[in-house]
Amino acid sequence: MKIDPSLSAVVTGGASGLGLATVKALRAQGASVAIFDLNEEAGAAAAAETGASFVPCDVLSDDSVDRAFAAARAVQGQERALICCAGGGNAITTIKQDRETGAITIFPTDKFELVVRLNVVGTFRCITRGAAGMATLEPIAGERGAIISTASAAATDGQMGQAAYSAGKAAIVGITLPVARDLSRFGIRVNTIQPGLFATPMMLRAPQAMLDKLGAMVPFPPRMGDASEYASLALELLRNGYMNGETIRLDGAIRMQPR
Repeated sequence: MKIDPSLSAVVTGGASGLGLATVKALRAQGASVAIFDLNEEAGAAAAAETGASFVPCDVLSDDSVDRAFAAARAVQGQERALICCAGGGNAITTIKQDRETGAITIFPTDKFELVVRLNVVGTFRCITRGAAGMATLEPIAGERGAIISTASAAATDGQMGQAAYSAGKAAIVGITLPVARDLSRFGIRVNTIQPGLFATPMMLRAPQAMLDKLGAMVPFPPRMGDASEYASLALELLRNGYMNGETIRLDGAIRMQPR
């Protein structure tokens, strides 16, 4: 797939972090990009900064996602590239015991379900809409489109308190190959990036001492990843027509410890 002014792309979660870095990388190559994000203030600022368009979108809602794709296509035509970066998590252990009273509390099921829905169901909701639109296009060099999902090191190395986040991200890894096989007949490729520790705005809220400690855990290079490095891999996955059905770790060889 060529990344040039003829390409139309959608990036979910594109108002910050890995998504915004991907928007910037696509725009630097001249592609038309629609940012889908729930944060309207950040989305508008990202669009103004990059020259992309912003469409409010809640990946937890069928109606919101349908409206967002329709709005983006009205502005820039049918997308051939979809990069799914929207997601999130929480930090709750499976059960917890109060040190003073000894009382046992459990991980609230609704909070577990919300994180799983946000990550894998939200990603799949966008994949289905994107793929349905791509399938209507005429192939270019035999290809109609490419889709990239975002998992996490937590998909395989989940730490304490990450049961919900790990479940959602592991499910993204799990659907990658079957979805790629489903879409192969339409000439649409599907790959997933599994990032490790990245210096995103959410991560950078932590104290500097903690950030230094986290970076030192990475074998090489001993630092957190830069969002531009995620974006670089995302663009290569779009360009490389033989990359399909793969999950690629991008983590400096880290394997997360239990806590």
